[in-house]
Amino acid sequence: MTSVHNLPPAPADPRAVLDSAALPEPARVWLREAAASVAVRPNAIRVLFPAARRRCGQQPLDAQWSVDEAARAVLLISLPQRGQDLADQVAVLFRHGDPAEQRAVLKTLPLLDDREAAPDGAFGEMALTLVREALRGAGADVLEAALGPYAAARLPDPEYRRAVLGCVLGGIPLDRVAGLDTRADRELARMLADLAHDRIAAAQDVPACVWPLVRAFPDVADLLAARARVLASTVPDTAARALAAAEELAAAQELAAAQELATADGLAAPREEA
Repeated sequence: MTSVHNLPPAPADPRAVLDSAALPEPARVWLREAAASVAVRPNAIRVLFPAARRRCGQQPLDAQWSVDEAARAVLLISLPQRGQDLADQVAVLFRHGDPAEQRAVLKTLPLLDDREAAPDGAFGEMALTLVREALRGAGADVLEAALGPYAAARLPDPEYRRAVLGCVLGGIPLDRVAGLDTRADRELARMLADLAHDRIAAAQDVPACVWPLVRAFPDVADLLAARARVLASTVPDTAARALAAAEELAAAQELAAAQELATADGLAAPREEA
């Protein structure tokens, strides 16, 4: 059994998102009938799931869902299965699906996990296996979907850190990784600092998303700054940019902390009587 971290907010209910969308009536009818069919005959999803894009469309709905992803999520949450049966069904859809179908499965995992109460955790373990498969060899869009709220809650610390590192190396912005605000720790900061040092030594700029995670641990940030100064003689421009970025962020953080303190003092100050 893996430990479960605090679960970030699940994506918006796809049914509500679709209800508020300008979905053509034929698509609504198809999805309603498809969901009803899946609820009675679970294996029907293996035919209906791939057809969702063709029958409903693929335009974006909001920051989380496209039409086909939301429609496929509705089919998944319509499944009556639980525990290992649900896990097996989801695994078939993921492993036989194209990247768009895999994204839909991964994005729906927190919704399935939220309703799943199997005491043996079978669904959670199987779904975690799917996340690991996506992290090993998927494209950037599937990798981004894999690192949603479900992975943030269930992925063990070493794997979560490696996944974040993979995002930096793959050029995926870290603001798309769920759970960083609670799961970023000193070890992740150290790994990112090592990556930053290697980039500086190779005369490559450090991605901006790295600095806030490193600066959260001043001792790690100070050590990286010292190592960057050593490199200044061989890669002066890159080292200077890295140090400037780190110093700019540190100054911004100090200013934000001072403003927060001033606001707190203002709220705590007693009001003068008229």
